[in-house]
Amino acid sequence: MTAVDVTAVAKSYGTTTVLSDITQTFGEGTFTSLLGPSGSGKTTLLRIVAGFVKPDAGVVRIGERDVTDVPVWSRNIGMVFQSYALFPHMSVAQNVGFGLGRRGIRGAKAKAEVERALEMVRLPGYGDRYPRQLSGGQQQRVALARAIVIRPDVLLLDEPLSALDRRLRQEMQVELLRIQRESGLTTIFVTHDQEEALTLSDSVAILDRGRIVQVGRPAEVYERPKTRFAAEFLGDANFLTGTVRGGAVEIADSMIATEGPLPVEGSQATIAVRPEKIAIDGAEAMPAAPDEPTNRLRAKVLSVIYSGTSLTYLLRSGELSLKVFAQNSLGRPLDSGTDVVLSWAPRHSVVLAD
Repeated sequence: MTAVDVTAVAKSYGTTTVLSDITQTFGEGTFTSLLGPSGSGKTTLLRIVAGFVKPDAGVVRIGERDVTDVPVWSRNIGMVFQSYALFPHMSVAQNVGFGLGRRGIRGAKAKAEVERALEMVRLPGYGDRYPRQLSGGQQQRVALARAIVIRPDVLLLDEPLSALDRRLRQEMQVELLRIQRESGLTTIFVTHDQEEALTLSDSVAILDRGRIVQVGRPAEVYERPKTRFAAEFLGDANFLTGTVRGGAVEIADSMIATEGPLPVEGSQATIAVRPEKIAIDGAEAMPAAPDEPTNRLRAKVLSVIYSGTSLTYLLRSGELSLKVFAQNSLGRPLDSGTDVVLSWAPRHSVVLAD
């Protein structure tokens, strides 16, 4: 297994800065997602690691080897593109074995390697078919097989599931994670899908305007976002701003307790609270620990969005607009106009840096 180290990497196109001083280690055998909106720089970073784009500054290492100036064909990386990029005039076996041929591996050895790769992606016996005879999910598996058949040091994935429908995408997420675990490949995965990043990753790096704003394990990044952007992009959140008084934050005539340090007394503070952490009328979905105080906020139901298994309540408390997620398990939803009390544990009040 091989780690990837990116140090002080920068890239601009004309006057537009795409990446600014990116330093990140992608650990051996880990699955890391680069998550961010369009234009955040995640695909450019992936292409710099691959060798398709040369950085203006910085160093890229794969293992102990400095590959900053090494061409893509000499880096021993496997890459899967959003469009699959299969050759339509070649059979599945020829597509999968293409990289082996470029490396001088042919004949019985190449055939065995192709069969091994197709077995890994659960397409044994498909070698004689052509891409046009395959479903979207099967084409994606062929693209994966082509990437791993060369036994790369690193697997790079550029939004490979975005063209699939929701059901098939979920199935392929399971398969992709299985293949990564079985192969042990250090994997870097570009996506704009938050759920996908949380489902697949050992680590998530959130990019905004060419910088990594937070990186960590999925639960850590989701539960303890550092900035408003991180909280907003990875999931959904309520943002409450108030004045720091006596070790709490005064918001809408309520004193909101938090976990962790607050700014100085009298200053403004913004906290994030995930919608699923909030209970309505004190019936807590996630009970507080023994002797732990509970935050309470009076609010009025504005509307209810019915989604089958769940409900989304839109509420107002003073000048604040809030959102609460609830499971559809308690009978009839609350009516619009109902006065309620919202409650949550202080550990779910996350103080943001900006």
